[in-house]
Formats: sequence, C-alpha cells, structure tokens
Amino acid sequence: MANVDVTLIASGASVKEPWLWQLCRDFSLQVNIKKASIDTDYGWMQVELTGPVEEIQRATAWLMTTGLHVEAEQRAVGA
Repeated sequence: MANVDVTLIASGASVKEPWLWQLCRDFSLQVNIKKASIDTDYGWMQVELTGPVEEIQRATAWLMTTGLHVEAEQRAVGA
C-alpha cells in the first residue's frame, strides 16, 4: 500500500465537475481530504490517496486528463 499527497487545482468550469466523486467511484483507493478551499470559479484541494501503487498511478493519470492542475506533494510507501 502507498500513500500519496496530491494537490488538485481547478478553475473555470472544471470547479463544478464531480471529479472527486468519480475518483472515489472509479478507482480502488481511499481518498482523504486534508485541506480545501472551493469557490464558484476557483478551487484547490489537498487529498491523500491510499492504495496500491498501480491504482494511484492510474488515478493520477486520469486526474490529469480532467483539466485539473495536479501536483504530487509527497509519497510514502508503507508495508
């Protein structure tokens, strides 16, 4: 299992998209919201993704196709 902190930044129309819901539905990950600030036209969210490394990689690749700015902040691989 791995833990990765990811910052997601949305602007414009992508703020209103249900990308967090899709992330939880489509990938076998535990998603923990650590910090967030969302407004009508701009928002950011720091989330911790926990799960198999391959699933985190798939989820991160998918997030990059949504129009969000995605930054991996820190990675910790646990036993």
